[in-house]
Amino acid sequence: MRKISLIILAYCVTGFISCKNSTTYNSEETSSAFLTSVLDIDQKVATLLKQMTLEEKIGQMNQYNGFWDITGPAPSSGDAAKKYEHLRKGYVGSMLNVRGVENVRKVQQIAVEETRLGIPLIIGFDVIHGYETISPIPLAESASWDLEAIKKSAQVAAEEAAAAGINWTFAPMVDISRDARWGRVMEGAGEDPYLGSKIAFARVQGFQGSDLSQHTTIAACAKHFAGYGFAESGREYNTVDVGTSTLNNIIFPPFQATIDAGVRTFMNSFNELNGIPVTGNKYLQRDILKGQWEFDGFVVSDWGSIEEMVFHGHAKDGKHAAEIAANAGSDMDMESYLYVTELANLVREGSVKEAYIDDAARRILRVKFELGLFEDPYKYCDRQREKEVIGQQAFHDAALDMAKKSIVLLKNDNQLLPLKKQGQKIALIGALASDKTSPLGNWRIAAKDNTAVSVLEGMQAYKDNQLTYAKGADLSLGKTKFTAELNINTTDRSEFPQAIALAKTADVVVMVLGEVGYQSGEARSRTTLGLPGVQQELLEAVFKVNKNIVLVLNNGRPLVLNWHQEHLPAIVEAWQLGTQSGNAIAQVLYGDYNPSGKLPMSFPRAVGQVPIYYNYKNTGRPSIPASNTVFWSHFQDVENTPLYPFGYGLSYTTFEYSALKAKVVSNKKVEVSVMLTNSGKLTGKEVVQLYIRDHFASVTRPVRELKGFELVRLEPNQSQRIVFTLTEKELGFYDNQGNFIVEPGDYSIFIGGDSNANLHTKITLK
Repeated sequence: MRKISLIILAYCVTGFISCKNSTTYNSEETSSAFLTSVLDIDQKVATLLKQMTLEEKIGQMNQYNGFWDITGPAPSSGDAAKKYEHLRKGYVGSMLNVRGVENVRKVQQIAVEETRLGIPLIIGFDVIHGYETISPIPLAESASWDLEAIKKSAQVAAEEAAAAGINWTFAPMVDISRDARWGRVMEGAGEDPYLGSKIAFARVQGFQGSDLSQHTTIAACAKHFAGYGFAESGREYNTVDVGTSTLNNIIFPPFQATIDAGVRTFMNSFNELNGIPVTGNKYLQRDILKGQWEFDGFVVSDWGSIEEMVFHGHAKDGKHAAEIAANAGSDMDMESYLYVTELANLVREGSVKEAYIDDAARRILRVKFELGLFEDPYKYCDRQREKEVIGQQAFHDAALDMAKKSIVLLKNDNQLLPLKKQGQKIALIGALASDKTSPLGNWRIAAKDNTAVSVLEGMQAYKDNQLTYAKGADLSLGKTKFTAELNINTTDRSEFPQAIALAKTADVVVMVLGEVGYQSGEARSRTTLGLPGVQQELLEAVFKVNKNIVLVLNNGRPLVLNWHQEHLPAIVEAWQLGTQSGNAIAQVLYGDYNPSGKLPMSFPRAVGQVPIYYNYKNTGRPSIPASNTVFWSHFQDVENTPLYPFGYGLSYTTFEYSALKAKVVSNKKVEVSVMLTNSGKLTGKEVVQLYIRDHFASVTRPVRELKGFELVRLEPNQSQRIVFTLTEKELGFYDNQGNFIVEPGDYSIFIGGDSNANLHTKITLK
């Protein structure tokens, strides 16, 4: 390695890396401490910006997907050749979907060793709920209400991805959504802004750690700013139209929480908000995010969303779209190719201020410095670390722990669960029971198919029962791909008889039914929320010969389960739990783990109720009038309530709440306590949930709002007093001008095990 003196090094830092060919980033005699201390990051960025041409600054704003087989020869023609030339000129600031140390090192070498200034790339990837070792989908993790476990899950994902050369993830998705038809609910934390904010904070901390320059951490990305989860009719990429109260009090809080956690990047979205595509929405990006919230990281577009403003009918053409996006504050163009082709001319024409280009490049470079990429561009390219870290047992242990905590027990009549560990004949039925790929969920692009532990394998570990298996029916026909429409089986019932025959002789039937992994996620909207294909028919056919059924659900969204709730004795919501799915489910079914999960989304009784959520507004006609007329807010054919409410989940033990007390310490501080007792026979965990209701306000408030929760573990007959402190942050809300206020008045406080908690008291703020 080339050696340099501190004098040369000082010159290079002052004039920055225009003299990069005199420098080696891995030199044993290069002092990292010196590099770090000569100038602070803002000064380094400013110095570098002075060395850059307009085109090089715009290049930092350009992100390309991996566009050629990096292990092969360089592309010589077509778009790939043009992109390759851009990379060599320093006109690419980031690449995504380049993974593996060998590949990342090769593209980084081009950026660092062949371009004029040697500015390293930031490498992005969709590390959503794991890299190669897959944890439960984020909606499932949210059902744990265990913030430390969720943080740990993100930390594991970051460490594994970083070992593969990745230093930036497009996660967490913090969109609040109330509509299970939207397939992307699987990627978020559900319907509640308070829970969603806590989880958003935890996930950012997990990805980024306490020091972003460590080789085990990666930059997080809060997405999608903003309103994506409120797409009309739950249809992917659809229009969003919400009022300021919903925007300020429901949609914004999780994004604000990510800033509190130090998130370094934001992603805007595909949707329009109040008639303006958010990619070109100045109010969201410059006024709120970079202005009012003082966010100093950078904003990346979603895939091709700058160009899509033409299809929205907001931009005349690609050049106009680039102008709108840059002026609105979208800093990096993901795969539209418009910044790199149009922005320089737009600046020279005076349509885009060069100050906006400088600001965007400055933000991007700052994050690269924070990641330590200038100090060592190859810090994420250690082949030995890649070999040792990816897939290690500790990651599988963490995935199993997270999976068990994510399971929600929805019904357990006559204590059918847990299953006996010996002496039972158990029939296991369902294509998903032996599926080793669907449990990995939708975002599994770095994982290998067929690597999840199946439910069949998990249950086979309990050898003292007679376990038999029948598929019953295929769920999907043919291979399902990320880019293809799903081929769900709606006609083939030829294997029903085998399943029915097994069920006839079994003591207990475990049926694993639900959605294939790609049936929820991006672009996977549904108009029905029942069991897909012939699964419901199979279930009812088995029920006719054996009513002792445990239904295990593998799915990425709330489903409509009216028949199941009415007829089946036991229902387990097991989501898509990742690599260790089968082991987690088996341990819960057999009682080696007592389920403690609580629903992060309401489960509707009918699709016609959707969007449905616990924190609804009361309306002027909330209940049956005294005259018992029809003129009140309701449906004619189904009650207003969900089948399973937000926060709901059972345990193999029972809990009792008592002695609720509330004391107003000041007009901005209330102390609340409650006694929790494990009244059952098993050790268990309960999520104690606190809700408030502001009875009258200048802007109407929901009937209930979650404002506190605590995960408590108790032995049988053990009691514990749980104490909450409500501050201004929990008692207040945003008015329609975006001002946070706490108003005097009467408040009810509810505490219990779900959003229907009936133990309550009242306080008055003066």
